[in-house]
Amino acid sequence: MGLLSKGCPLSWSETKQYRDEVRKRGILQFLHIYNREKDRDNDGLKWGDEMEYTLLKFDHENKKVYCNLRAKDVLDDLTLVEQNNTSTYPISWKPEFASYMVEASPGQPMGESLACFNIIELNMILRREEMKRFLTEPGETVQSIVAFPRLGCPNFTFPFFEPTPNKGLSCSMFIPDQAVCQNHLRFSSMTQNIRERRGSKVAINVPIFKDINTPSPFTETFSTVEGEGAEAALPDHIYMDSVSCGLGMSCIQVTLQACNIHEARFLYDQLAVVSPILMALSAGTPTARGYLSDVDCRWGIISESMDDRTPEERGLEPLKENKFVIPKSRYDSVSTYLSAEANGYNDIDLLYDQDIYQQLVVAGVDEPLARHVAHLFIRDPVASLCLEDLYKDDEESSNLFENINSTNWQTVRFKPPPPDSSMGWRVEFRSLDIQLTDFENAAFVTFVILLTRAILSFDLNLLIPISKVDENMVKAQKRDAVRQGEFSFRKNVWKSVVVREAENCHNSAEFELMSIDKIINGKDNEFPGLIPLINRYIATTDVDFNTRCTISQYLNHISKKASGELLTTAQWIRRFVESHTEYKRDSVVSERICFDLLRKIDCVGQGETKAPELFGEAATLRMGDAVFKKYLEIKEKIKSLEEDGKIRNNILMRWNLLKPNC
Repeated sequence: MGLLSKGCPLSWSETKQYRDEVRKRGILQFLHIYNREKDRDNDGLKWGDEMEYTLLKFDHENKKVYCNLRAKDVLDDLTLVEQNNTSTYPISWKPEFASYMVEASPGQPMGESLACFNIIELNMILRREEMKRFLTEPGETVQSIVAFPRLGCPNFTFPFFEPTPNKGLSCSMFIPDQAVCQNHLRFSSMTQNIRERRGSKVAINVPIFKDINTPSPFTETFSTVEGEGAEAALPDHIYMDSVSCGLGMSCIQVTLQACNIHEARFLYDQLAVVSPILMALSAGTPTARGYLSDVDCRWGIISESMDDRTPEERGLEPLKENKFVIPKSRYDSVSTYLSAEANGYNDIDLLYDQDIYQQLVVAGVDEPLARHVAHLFIRDPVASLCLEDLYKDDEESSNLFENINSTNWQTVRFKPPPPDSSMGWRVEFRSLDIQLTDFENAAFVTFVILLTRAILSFDLNLLIPISKVDENMVKAQKRDAVRQGEFSFRKNVWKSVVVREAENCHNSAEFELMSIDKIINGKDNEFPGLIPLINRYIATTDVDFNTRCTISQYLNHISKKASGELLTTAQWIRRFVESHTEYKRDSVVSERICFDLLRKIDCVGQGETKAPELFGEAATLRMGDAVFKKYLEIKEKIKSLEEDGKIRNNILMRWNLLKPNC
């Protein structure tokens, strides 16, 4: 979601006039934070997740389903409840990019106790139930899907709006401007700024899955709009042309607070290595604009949708107006490690602003961190720069710094403490596709947090050359990467981090190609496995029986995903489409297939339909049995009180009753 500045965003032509000032003062704001907080220490672990939900509208009579553009109304109701119960409300609601999306996270961060893993899924359950309370129109529901399968197809929204390819925010042939969030001007401003800065519409080309009846070559004919559609679309690819085609997808992100800046930088590096592995494991995006694609993850689609580089910056024209040829989109994998110990593994040429780098080094920032910040600041501000931000005191505001920091959408984000806040140095993990159920999402969140605890407890070293992380990112997005892919990973994770010379960072003796099963579950006498390492960490803690049961179910789920015993969401969706009676083996996801798929997902999410391929055969695949039983008891108790008219806002009562029991 990123920075939501208060005020009226400037247009791109206006923003251009201030971009150098934003960079200059953004660096000053960072230095004020760095100098004030660099010696901060002993912050406790706090963590939380951010989930992006999709609002849908089912037309059961005609067997159709739409993206429901009612997020503003629903969010207005939800935030009003939140504001009226500021200190006790268990959920924080935020607008997201699309008019059919809502973002939610815990109202207060989770803490150091392992017992918090008993309530994260409960919090997710309450989020869905609370949203459904305000989805009162016939056929309305909410799901945690990555992408609406027919996003960008004709008539995919409710209500229906025509795209406007010759005018508007994105000039898209596929997405109407009304599909962009109406709650905050950041999103419409960003959509228009990216197109205008780039000098053309974005060009997204997703390789199509070739079934036996898929035309070869697969080509589409588009009406020419200033030549862009016909010129940008590639054969054997699904073409899209709007920021909305990427940011209209959903994910789950995990943010954790480190004890100090050094720990935050260390965890940033370690999590950067596992980001492609967990992306493949969470894969949930096998469709694009009504077709089956040949990728399983959303990442590359969003990367192309957010690519604001000009032709000069993409190396298509000589540099005249711009300073750099930039190798990546601003939405991409990390390009440098942050800790000094990891410097020898930075084996790609990092592009960064030399003047900003020198300014930071002279001000006392060490070289790896200075390079990281100077690398981020090769970008222009594109997200809702407000004139009000330019008049704030740089010692008391970080808005100009965050305008650029938060619009470098990388697999991991380093987050300094905000001014006038109790928050410390944080790391945000960003590569996960969202899962269909609260149980699955809680499992991935639990895995990420516990992995960081094991890394710190055992002083693990997962580092590999960062060029290999880039290679892993490409492999991880491919179809069926979990079962078919092999990824570079460190062979010996027990050794302490070794300072290495840059010329030695390609020492292949330190890493090898491994399957995801081997990385996650380990292999006797070859590799310990991340889950066995987590279990070894848990064995060193004082954890109660119920919490151990909860954690075990989550880790068992991740383990079976990695081994291939359970399907990824992407694999499950592919199987559903390919086995549908209306599917013609032509890669097309028709309106009826889309309806039946999302109806099945709705039934699975509500517990009406089993999905053993996703969850196994266990009757209760949730948090520990005792915890879940207590939850059901409280739910029934409150339901009876509600029916008797004795209570009204049951979410607060349920949450306050649940926490002590978990």
